Amino acid sequence: MQKRWVVKQADNEKVQALQEALKVHPILCKLLVQRGIETYEEARAFFRPGLDALHDPFLMKDMDKAINRIATAIANNERLLIYGDYDVDGTTAVATVYSFFKEFYPNIDYYVPNRYTEGYGISTKGIDYAAEHNFALIIALDCGIKSNDKVDYATQKGIDFIICDHHNPGPEIPAAVAVLDPKRSDCNYPYKELSGCGIGFKLIQAFSMQNGIPPEKAFQYLDLLCLSIGADIVPITGENRILAFHGLQKLNTNPVTGLRHLKEIAGVQKVMDITDVVFILGPRINAAGRIDDAKHAVKLLIAEDIDYGAEANALQLNKYNTERKGLDRSITAHALEIIGADEKLMNRKSTVLFNPGWHKGVIGIVASRLTDTYYRPTIVLTESDGKVTGSARSVKNFDLYEAIYECKDLLIQFGGHKFAAGMTLQPENVEAFSLKFEEVVTGRITEDQLVPELEIDAEIELEDITPKFYSIITQMAPFGPENMKPVFVTRGVTDNGWSKIVKEDHIKFSVKKSRSAVIDGIGFGLAPKFSLVKSSPFDIAYQIDENEWQGNVRLQMMVKDVC
Repeated sequence: MQKRWVVKQADNEKVQALQEALKVHPILCKLLVQRGIETYEEARAFFRPGLDALHDPFLMKDMDKAINRIATAIANNERLLIYGDYDVDGTTAVATVYSFFKEFYPNIDYYVPNRYTEGYGISTKGIDYAAEHNFALIIALDCGIKSNDKVDYATQKGIDFIICDHHNPGPEIPAAVAVLDPKRSDCNYPYKELSGCGIGFKLIQAFSMQNGIPPEKAFQYLDLLCLSIGADIVPITGENRILAFHGLQKLNTNPVTGLRHLKEIAGVQKVMDITDVVFILGPRINAAGRIDDAKHAVKLLIAEDIDYGAEANALQLNKYNTERKGLDRSITAHALEIIGADEKLMNRKSTVLFNPGWHKGVIGIVASRLTDTYYRPTIVLTESDGKVTGSARSVKNFDLYEAIYECKDLLIQFGGHKFAAGMTLQPENVEAFSLKFEEVVTGRITEDQLVPELEIDAEIELEDITPKFYSIITQMAPFGPENMKPVFVTRGVTDNGWSKIVKEDHIKFSVKKSRSAVIDGIGFGLAPKFSLVKSSPFDIAYQIDENEWQGNVRLQMMVKDVC
């Protein structure tokens, strides 16, 4: 699919001022200014992210109430239940908070709702479980900000709630003892983009500060927090970047027992970065909740060194992930076949597909695959317990949540955000919903939004690609949303005669420009553009990476597109 190239800009005066302060390549200064870094002090903090720069957790609305209620629970030996969602963010949050308190307070347990019997968020079944087992306080992680009715139900049963969430609140904040969410309009916490596990971390950080517990007791779970930051695709800025930076260090040197076993079983032998977290560890943790029960993931993540079942548990998660990949592939192939055989579906501005036999646990992944293929707002629906349930994914700059909101009269319930959402509806409303969603999308989406965008940070020449230049770029990691690995463009390069198609789909590049040195690269999936590479000077968009072969390390291009 042809991409639309967009070259990002930066204030030239700010770039020049920063270049005078840092005395580095002006292109590097442009990259920093694009990321909001404009002074020497800001650059120093960016390149040396320190845990001492984390914000005071008590700046978060209701944090004092939350800590006081936990202290009361401990003083009175009340039963404490740690409750979290079934995805990576939720399970790492549960593991973090549970493990922290379990070290010194035994009257504690955890609960993760079942995706198939309870659905997302706080469930009536979960509250009933808490009541039956005499829990007096529930700490809800990565969910609960819109669970007003469930909190009220718990109150009727004599159970208090502390909510730790990072999603957008509804019109009314639940009547819990404390509601920690930086996105509350009345919360002045300086950083708004923490993950659900991040809110849980701030809770244990605050408890440590209040009770004279060494900060290292909270920091020992930063590898779990790093996993949540990567898998939940939150911005890698501010506190998230600091936490991810130190979390990666721990993940690579001294991970918690469960992650150590999971790394070994996944065959990880290199130093992991955020991309590895997202594509290697994240899917294996997620697979537990998709295929069976997310409690298996929590059990692994809270394992101690003496837990001889941890390796077997890691093997089980790996097996779930293999099963998940098989379902993902088969359902995606079936969905693509349905679209390809229907001209009306092919020509729509949106995709809505329903099959009652598709596995509920992977429809979100399938929706993402279809979006990658056809690049338009996509909803994949299946049937569960007599209701139709769906998962939606969007394209850049199109507000999916608002489009679904316009169809709310056809839905039982829905939730999510701009880029991803879920919904439930009656089977008889599927066709009407599909037509209404298409109508709303057609009325709102622009032609540009239906073409994938390739953001390019800067234009450089091949001779700019030096070890020193690359070394500074690597120090901008961890990379992720709002701090992506830079993409460069070089105009008018030519093939030096050695570029070729490899493994049918990919191009191995060997290019030069005028009298520059030759530089190699690889472009995955770019084989259809090989004639362009061979026929004329062309523009090439790429990231810079290292290629190691037989002990030799050379810089290369990871090519994103050519034109």
